[in-house]
Amino acid sequence: MNGKLTIFTKILLDFLYYTGIIVTAIVPLIISFYGNYNTYFAQNTFQLSILFIFSGIFAVLIIYELRKIFKTVLADDCFIRQNVTSLNKMGTYSFFIALCTSCRLFLYLTPAVIIVILVFVIAGLFSKVLSRVFDKAVTYKLENDLTI
Repeated sequence: MNGKLTIFTKILLDFLYYTGIIVTAIVPLIISFYGNYNTYFAQNTFQLSILFIFSGIFAVLIIYELRKIFKTVLADDCFIRQNVTSLNKMGTYSFFIALCTSCRLFLYLTPAVIIVILVFVIAGLFSKVLSRVFDKAVTYKLENDLTI
């Protein structure tokens, strides 16, 4: 699996992972800077920093799990229990992002906040369901591997 799409995806995941770590680490600086242009951010710098840091951590963890899954795809061995665990964790992390974002509803209600919450709830549900599908596929694969 060494096509252009595969290489692009690998580079993109690596880029998102490392830049996600950096951006999450400097969230307070970003919010403080943006507070010069938006009074909502200036008034709620601490609260928004906490919410965005936690959301950023969970987003980086999702990308970390995606990178682990992608390694198994590159190795042409994607139906393994490790991927079931990764998909399950990604679902949990998505729900935590939705929960963190829900806390913003107490600070300021915008349509974008509601959309982000819905997207991460759907992503969480999708990941949880997909982990069950992968679990069945792994079980079938292991049974098939034992068959002569």
